[in-house]
Amino acid sequence: MARQKTTRVKDKWREKKWVTVIAPLAFNNAPIAYIPITDDESAIGRVVEVTLFDIVKGDPSQHQFKLYFQISKVDGEVATSIFKRYEYAKEFLRSLVRRGSSLITLIGDVRTKDGYLFRIKIIALTQKKLNTSRKHALRLIAKDVMSKTIPEMTIDQFIQATAFGKINSDIMAAVKKVIHVRHVGIEKAKLIRTAEAETVLLQAK
Repeated sequence: MARQKTTRVKDKWREKKWVTVIAPLAFNNAPIAYIPITDDESAIGRVVEVTLFDIVKGDPSQHQFKLYFQISKVDGEVATSIFKRYEYAKEFLRSLVRRGSSLITLIGDVRTKDGYLFRIKIIALTQKKLNTSRKHALRLIAKDVMSKTIPEMTIDQFIQATAFGKINSDIMAAVKKVIHVRHVGIEKAKLIRTAEAETVLLQAK
């Protein structure tokens, strides 16, 4: 009787390499994940999701802020990353919305001092319903604060101001002078183009 051939099944996990992903300078290059990769080249571009609490281990409420980092380089067992996106956790966003109040949003593109382009979504919630003119006024105030503060920030300053609520506080301080709101904040901030990509685009024009 002929002996059957047996094929050896490759252990894909054994073939993988584990690397520590570190955050950008804005978070002091803190380690944010320990992940398996197939090879260095295919890992570049991979996005890692964490919460603000995972990075700074501070207030438990920081679990409600999600951050995304994209691997930009792998060197040995360390992968460096760039900031890709920030957003409210869905559970936190749902907790903010209440009946009988107005939800106002503003979406705009802003550029940091060192040339990084971001798309930002501002969210504001009030105690009572606002009419159209007051909603418009709120958006103008938020837009004015963003246009005056963010272009003066470097990428690292912008990341910190977004993650730790500095921009939110600036908008709230300006808005509450004319409109009573119970929450104002950056719901989402997404990197559209890096400074390098912006330079290439401008040169192409």
